[in-house]
Amino acid sequence: MTPEFDNWLAANDNYLALALDWLRERLGKLARENEPVSPASAAPAAPATAAPPARARPVLGRLFASGANPPLKSLPGPGAADNPVPPSAAQAEMPDAMRQAEQTEPPPALLVLAARMDLSRFESMTLLLCCAIELDSRIGPLCARAQGDPAKAYPTFGLALKLFDDPAWDVLSPLRPLRHWRLLEVVQGPGQPLIGAALRADERIVNYVKGLNYLDDALTPLLTAVPATGEPLPPSQQQIADAIGAEVERGAASVAVPVVELLGTDSQAKQLVAQAAAQRVGLSLYRMRAEQLPVATAELELLIRLWRRESALLPLALLIDASEMDRAGPQAGALARLVERDSGMLMLDARDPSPQAMREALSFEVARPAPGEQNAAWRAALGDVGEAHAQHLSSHFSFNLPVIRQLAASALREVDDGADLGQALWRVSLRRARPALDQLAKVVDAKAGWDDLELPEIEKNLLRQVVDQVRSRTAVYDEWGFRDRMNRGLGISVLFAGESGTGKTMAAEVIARELGLLIFRIDLSAVVSKFIGETEKNLRRLFDAAEDGGAILFFDEADALFGKRSEVRDSHDRYANIEVNYLLQRIEAFRGLAILASNMKTSLDAAFLRRLRFVINFPFPGPAERVAIWKNAFPPKTPLAALDYQRLARLNLTGGSIHNIALNTAFLAAGRGVDVSMPLLLEAARTELRKLEKPVNEADLRWIEPMPVQSGGAQ
Repeated sequence: MTPEFDNWLAANDNYLALALDWLRERLGKLARENEPVSPASAAPAAPATAAPPARARPVLGRLFASGANPPLKSLPGPGAADNPVPPSAAQAEMPDAMRQAEQTEPPPALLVLAARMDLSRFESMTLLLCCAIELDSRIGPLCARAQGDPAKAYPTFGLALKLFDDPAWDVLSPLRPLRHWRLLEVVQGPGQPLIGAALRADERIVNYVKGLNYLDDALTPLLTAVPATGEPLPPSQQQIADAIGAEVERGAASVAVPVVELLGTDSQAKQLVAQAAAQRVGLSLYRMRAEQLPVATAELELLIRLWRRESALLPLALLIDASEMDRAGPQAGALARLVERDSGMLMLDARDPSPQAMREALSFEVARPAPGEQNAAWRAALGDVGEAHAQHLSSHFSFNLPVIRQLAASALREVDDGADLGQALWRVSLRRARPALDQLAKVVDAKAGWDDLELPEIEKNLLRQVVDQVRSRTAVYDEWGFRDRMNRGLGISVLFAGESGTGKTMAAEVIARELGLLIFRIDLSAVVSKFIGETEKNLRRLFDAAEDGGAILFFDEADALFGKRSEVRDSHDRYANIEVNYLLQRIEAFRGLAILASNMKTSLDAAFLRRLRFVINFPFPGPAERVAIWKNAFPPKTPLAALDYQRLARLNLTGGSIHNIALNTAFLAAGRGVDVSMPLLLEAARTELRKLEKPVNEADLRWIEPMPVQSGGAQ
């Protein structure tokens, strides 16, 4: 609360007190004219002196937009005038004190309201009469006396037409501001003429006249205030905010403010830009989801009128989140109606531009800060201790600046408790990125290391190249200038091709563990939908979350999603091809690491193979690789008898099958209370071969204990 505002509030209270005195005097005069004169009533009664109304305090905001002046100027709203109503003949009968109170600077709230809502002098006085009955209990009985009816202890249009000078019959019209903007409500009974119906000032308007300027209660369930962060935006985002503000200012000067479409995938970035743009033009920003728009015509019209009224009184800007809106749904029509009817600063959060009728639209692409800007933000938030970690974090994660500051503060608090800074930063960043992916994918606990992976050296070298490319992305793309020449293919897409059980999932775990990133296996049941368009929407959310969260996407059985497009014979083929086409575009635009695993490489669409950075074949393990796999199959704590690994390697099995046999043998041994032995292993191998429907050679699965060696004698 500022001293200037306190002074204005006191002046406004004084004006209302004088206005109520004047109203009571005029009502009393009209009442006396309607009453028969008698000797007992001939003597004039001393006018009652009105006590000044109780001093009001603002609730959710103030009449002042900033500084010491009320916001007399705003974007084009319901009214065309921004100056106080000019004097009329009615002012000549006002007391000098009331006329002087109207000339104060800033003016009283009633005059500000009249200017913003384009009220005539007569309409202003009518509204004052309706507000007065809420502020002074003596007004009601005077209204009844002035109308000559004890039951009419309320204002009416008929009373206003008799009470004030310069009356205008069009005050009754629903097109005039008093009724159109819901400044007052007409309570009309059955068969009652409009001119005699009770009038009630809207509670929001009464409070505004008293000096309480807050958002209408009818809108608060739908709108959310977007507070200012108090921190500067990165240059790439501030440039967009300044451009939007300049366009809005030019539009306000010509009474044609364009609607602004903020395009992109990151709603938080768009909200930050929208808030900065609104702040530039002196408006408070509120946000609403498009799904909350009422589709019934009457409800939508009421919402539009209330919003336009509020945007003129506070004043406000509106950001509508239409990023998840179904463009074929009923909300799309409601949004189009709102865009057509609103004339203030309106911004749309959308992924793609959409045509809007009857209003100019401007589109701006909004993205998260560039890696260099994020790097600088990490350094600024961490200070000298974060110099070594900033580039590593900005190359793997993509966060907006407020999130970076929040995560840095959390990590530094953990350091105060004894944690390592690098580990704390990585931990809090992963925690922040994970929730968006958990809905559509399952995190894989990456436990495998390079020593667990039995592959030919050529394939291992390719896997190491994948790791090196992920680590060097910032250096190559930003420091060496490749990002300036590329707008697609900034990510790394890899195909692991080979039979089931040859180590594709283990290789993905090795990469994730080496990079310290979370790896998510895509849950096809959560992604693929029978409803048209839902699969693409889920995939979009999946790629967006992984792209910004430093996560690896692992598409197991990738041929289920990335299969070949087919000849279109019916609508099912057409929509299936649309899904594949979307995947082709999205995986090329993906900036993270995506790993596709398939044992049916030939089933993948050829267009995917062109977009893949690496194709790594996982061959069927040979005898040497199988020996190594068998030796690593049992943990060190497992009790083992003498095992013949060469004999086991003769079984033509993949690493996955070998793992199954080892696990089943361990359970057999634990159940019988013995060590893991060759007979048990061969027994489990027989079960595995039958499961795989492979031929079983009993001679290979028969175990004969070797003869013990006798010292000093023949064997």
